[in-house]
Amino acid sequence: MSFQTVFKRYELKYLLTEKQKEKVLQAMEPYMVLDQYGRTTIRNIYFDMDNYRMIRHSIEKPAYKEKLRIRSYEQAAPDSTVFIEVKRKYKNIVYKRRISLAEAVKWILGRNDCRENTQISEEVDYLLDYYECLRPAAFLSYEREAYYTREPSDFRVTFDDTILFRQEDLSLEADVYGEPLLPPEKVLMEIKCSGGIPMWMVHVLSREHIYKTSFSKYGTGYQNIIFPKLAKEAAGHV
Repeated sequence: MSFQTVFKRYELKYLLTEKQKEKVLQAMEPYMVLDQYGRTTIRNIYFDMDNYRMIRHSIEKPAYKEKLRIRSYEQAAPDSTVFIEVKRKYKNIVYKRRISLAEAVKWILGRNDCRENTQISEEVDYLLDYYECLRPAAFLSYEREAYYTREPSDFRVTFDDTILFRQEDLSLEADVYGEPLLPPEKVLMEIKCSGGIPMWMVHVLSREHIYKTSFSKYGTGYQNIIFPKLAKEAAGHV
């Protein structure tokens, strides 16, 4: 099976109620279909330094920011192929490169040079050199429904719910559990496109009073869970 490895697009985010999601789905029905995977549980492990330098920089909303993670679209087995992803954002455009690899964690932690020599693998190696001592920092999972257009186009819409965050048991082979990052009645919708949004989508967003927002899953986990824990630990040492 072939996978897309390079992405360059806008990613627009919206927080919806279940009722708003249903209205959007109704508007999408003539134009879009659910992808072949249906509803999928996505598992991610984000890598960072001990001082969380990467995510702290991202939260400051600079013109340029980047993340490194590994991802699976099902509960992984020891020999499963997972994806190593470098995600960069520059002036509102998202650039994502990914490579599939069975022993992804061993490569990132420097215990096994098992990747192919490609431009993408060289970019990952550059990140590993630039951010010294990267380690697994957080596990993030969520349920996703992804839709694509009936006509040839790169316009996609995804809905994520049950977004869970934790800092223990950092393995793609582990079960899904953790602290929720959204209330149960909220859904994160993402519009992914390289150009403009179709007018039918613009109309439903306007009619249902759905407005673009800023929402980083890892960033929210850091602000809501990691930072309060660090602040409490620091206060205890005063």
